[in-house]
Amino acid sequence: MSDQQKPPVEPIDEQTDLPAEPVVHHLEDDWEETESVPASAAASAVADAEERFLRLAAEFDNYRKRTTREKTEAFDRGAGALVARLLDVFDDLDRLAASDTATTDYAAYRTALELVMKKMAKELEGGGLERIDPVGTKFNPVEQDAVAIDTPDDAALDDQVKATFQVGYRFRGNVIRPAKVQVWSVDGSL
Repeated sequence: MSDQQKPPVEPIDEQTDLPAEPVVHHLEDDWEETESVPASAAASAVADAEERFLRLAAEFDNYRKRTTREKTEAFDRGAGALVARLLDVFDDLDRLAASDTATTDYAAYRTALELVMKKMAKELEGGGLERIDPVGTKFNPVEQDAVAIDTPDDAALDDQVKATFQVGYRFRGNVIRPAKVQVWSVDGSL
């Protein structure tokens, strides 16, 4: 850069390290008088801002990592609690499987299996699982998947669920598996 292109150096008061007098910029008529900042003060301010930015970025990164870890730990605790609730059901299945087939008849097995299934359903419902079996209700495509259509004898049955082929499930209000159903339809469409 030649001497003509370099910005003018402002006189500095050596005792205060500030410009001796305010510098007036006359680039436009509406500019006001402003004081110039010494290069060392500007460099210091930039360094401070950069340091604050880097600290803030590091704090945010630590926050993100901590919240991700806490979410994972919370999910693991919740899953662990549900598994712990299902251990009794698993123990009952083990006892049922270990029973002597020579001395136990089919009716006893069937009764024991039904009791275990009821116990399992109760534990899952306690954990937030809801069963969706919509027979006789109005077809809802959010909770049900129509896999078959049938024409009703009565037009009042139009858009009603005729049969459930596979029950659906909601977990704490969110559908995790829609029910597969057959729907009554007068015109053959949904």
